[in-house]
Amino acid sequence: MSSEEFEKMHEIYRSLYEELKLIPDRALKSHGEERKRLVRTFDERQGEAEEVLQGMEEELRAAPPSYRNAMGTKLRLYRRDMGKLQRDMKTSAPGFGSSSQAVGESHHGIYSSQNQQSTHLQSQRALLLQGTESLNNASQSIERSQRLAAETEHIGTDIIEELGEQREQLDRTRNRLVNTGENLSRSRKILRAMSRRLMTNKLLLGVIILMELAILGAVVYLKFFRR
Repeated sequence: MSSEEFEKMHEIYRSLYEELKLIPDRALKSHGEERKRLVRTFDERQGEAEEVLQGMEEELRAAPPSYRNAMGTKLRLYRRDMGKLQRDMKTSAPGFGSSSQAVGESHHGIYSSQNQQSTHLQSQRALLLQGTESLNNASQSIERSQRLAAETEHIGTDIIEELGEQREQLDRTRNRLVNTGENLSRSRKILRAMSRRLMTNKLLLGVIILMELAILGAVVYLKFFRR
């Protein structure tokens, strides 16, 4: 923004400079009242150009770093050109210094009022620039907040989808665990039934063995001991 304002002042300065650079030659060829009029005109235009240069210096101080080198170079060239014009004017009109001083004193009230008005305008412009910059900063902050909110919403949506998938996986795992528990219960029942059958078979086998032993003992007794 500062560079744009600087370019506007550049155009104003160029128009003033184009008018000022013609005055020394005209003053050299003129005499009397005509020369005095040219001196007054030069002094007034020089004052206006000086105000423009001061405004450009303020814009230079507030400009972004990427613009400052080019703006500073232009401003130094303008100062050099103004110094050259002043020397040319002193050469063309030997009484330029004293005349300009007299003109300055006679127009002191007017220039003072103009300077005050210019200062007021510059203050208002500075406040406007500050307000605009604040609005731009606020807009950028809002844009960053909107981008952050959009990113947060996107992340939240992804998290919700991921949690939904995990919930489905947990439901499937729970169902498998329930089925596994039911299978284990059936297995325990089968094992208990098998255990009972095994104990029954053992008891029957024991009874059969005891009966066989009794029969064997009876046969041995009858054959060898009972005569």
